[in-house]
Amino acid sequence: MSYSEKLKDLEEKGRLRNFTQITQEDGPYVIKDGHKLFNLSSNDYLGIASDITLHDQFYSTIDKGEFSKRPNKFRLGTCSSRLLSGSVDSAHTLEEQLKIAYRSEAALLFNSGYHLNVGVLPALMQKGDLILSDKLNHASIHDGFRLSHATTKRFNHADYQQLRAILEKERRRYTRAVIVTESVFSMDGDVANIIELIQLKNEFDCLLYIDEAHSVGVYGESGLGKCEELNVLKEIDLLIGTFGKGYGSVGAYLICNENIKQYLINSSRSLIFTTALPPINYEWNSFVFNYVCSQKEKRLYLADISDQIRNVITKNNLESYGSTNIIPIVLGDDKKAVECSTALEKSGYLVMPVRPPAVPEGTARLRLSLCANMERKDLDSFIAALLRIV
Repeated sequence: MSYSEKLKDLEEKGRLRNFTQITQEDGPYVIKDGHKLFNLSSNDYLGIASDITLHDQFYSTIDKGEFSKRPNKFRLGTCSSRLLSGSVDSAHTLEEQLKIAYRSEAALLFNSGYHLNVGVLPALMQKGDLILSDKLNHASIHDGFRLSHATTKRFNHADYQQLRAILEKERRRYTRAVIVTESVFSMDGDVANIIELIQLKNEFDCLLYIDEAHSVGVYGESGLGKCEELNVLKEIDLLIGTFGKGYGSVGAYLICNENIKQYLINSSRSLIFTTALPPINYEWNSFVFNYVCSQKEKRLYLADISDQIRNVITKNNLESYGSTNIIPIVLGDDKKAVECSTALEKSGYLVMPVRPPAVPEGTARLRLSLCANMERKDLDSFIAALLRIV
């Protein structure tokens, strides 16, 4: 089948995707094709990426002459990997900041969550090792274990009885084993049973790898995620956080022990063979990390509006999952998801359809992503429009 035929096939199935050109406005709004839309498809969970006032506070340090005093802090490029000349002061400062916040031995920065997930698992897990992965883990995790020479077994989503059965049968055959899961799942909005996973990792002598991409900023006293909320940070061997969602920026980090950090510096290809982020990104990440630690009220408000919207959706017999600010509305049919998304856009709302392969066959959906800068009155108006259309 030619590429043009493959594209036609995707279009007929309602799965053809294109970039959406969007201009970000202040707050939860975007401009698309000249129309102002209420954006319910962003991962800007605390409203940081769209907060002009907060950006002004950050950039004011440049206005006050900081650039002339320390121009390296605000450079827009490194032009080198961290193992050559790209490991700037700002990166080391941020790693130390993360290490202290998590009370861990070490923190290691990556350019994105994708870079991290495709770089850590192949480096740490080799032939003779075992990776156990939740089937609904993010695509970047799947790509990571595909690049590894380790044996990989996937267990049904959140089915820890099946995970136990696999461990009982297979664990003794492998040198190392790692259990891999997200804490908050990006498409279903549900939460892993981290306590049960800790029990299994201890019982079967495994590493525990938890991707908190959709959890950091949103959960925990200081916004460090579900593991902080449960007071189990010390039990997690490999904890992943990203700056590209709740922190409104770009980049990712691994919380681990010092030996693992040093080994990854010498073996993780997605870290070694890529140009480091610009210093200004590290400076912004440090700034917003401090800011998020103090935003408990925003976290509580976000939890409240999420519960409110989820309750309305379930009361109206729409199929949904989860318990977080990610609220899927499962429609099943790909074309119906696209049609509903288009109708909502005409009513002033940006809600992107999510279709296979991003989700399992037959579970095409609208994915609502609620953020702390959304007002209740706007959400009430959205729900009224949603119920008319769906």
